[in-house]
Amino acid sequence: MKAIKSMSKSRRLRDLIAERALMMPGVPNASMARQVERAGFDAVYISGAGMANATAGVPDIGLLGLTEVVRLAGYVAKAVTIPAIVDADTGFGGAENVARTISELESAGLAGCHIEDQEFPKRCGHLAGKSIVEVEEMVGKIEAAVKARRDPDFMIIARTDARAVENFDQAVKRAGAYRAAGADAIFPEALQSADEFRDFAKEIDPPLLANMTEFGKSPLLSFQELADFGYRMVIFPQSAFRVSMKASEQFFVALKKSGTQTEWIDKMQTRQELYDLLDYDPSGASWQGFPD
Repeated sequence: MKAIKSMSKSRRLRDLIAERALMMPGVPNASMARQVERAGFDAVYISGAGMANATAGVPDIGLLGLTEVVRLAGYVAKAVTIPAIVDADTGFGGAENVARTISELESAGLAGCHIEDQEFPKRCGHLAGKSIVEVEEMVGKIEAAVKARRDPDFMIIARTDARAVENFDQAVKRAGAYRAAGADAIFPEALQSADEFRDFAKEIDPPLLANMTEFGKSPLLSFQELADFGYRMVIFPQSAFRVSMKASEQFFVALKKSGTQTEWIDKMQTRQELYDLLDYDPSGASWQGFPD
């Protein structure tokens, strides 16, 4: 039954991006994913930085292992009916490790993942000091990923960090090689202007993924602008997490000062709102909240 669910979500994701561009808010956990679905979005993105920052309290430098990512991403995938894709970093090793990564993520109910061409240990794609592997190594990982998947609709997205390490032209060249190796979509990380987003889309066949993360190398373009360029997936990986962290920081300062939370009650999610989000009825005989 789990395999059928995964296949239907993978197929649904492909059908959606064949029709139009998708906004994919990023989440670090399953509760936020439920909020994304409830707000009417058709797909959700599971942020690698979000999982590392929110769950383990560590930076986005590859400190979570495959088992942890599969477990955390699986919670998200099983909590919603919409497709979810996840950041799989560098694939957690060489080509053989990438093959296992794809198998595990499929089994956990994900509709797809992206794998990047950074060397391990990786860094956030918008920080200096990144290094990337040779094209041949990344091509081998993509080929292993394609061969390992059991569901042909599971989406394998190749991310290239070459723009910051080499140059724009090399990012385009690498993207072409990754598509030729079998990648279903391309994610050019940290492009540095609207013109670069536009020009990249002219050079590489869709589908393409654009990352609209804040405080990074890329300008914050609108969803419609990116859709007009030809991007089919636009992710906002840390936006909700940053908003929630800023709010909780302000709350803790206020609580320490006043000793009471009463002034914050109207800014809180109520108990009933939480139960509604979780499809939980305390008076019910049992909880049947897992989506079909």
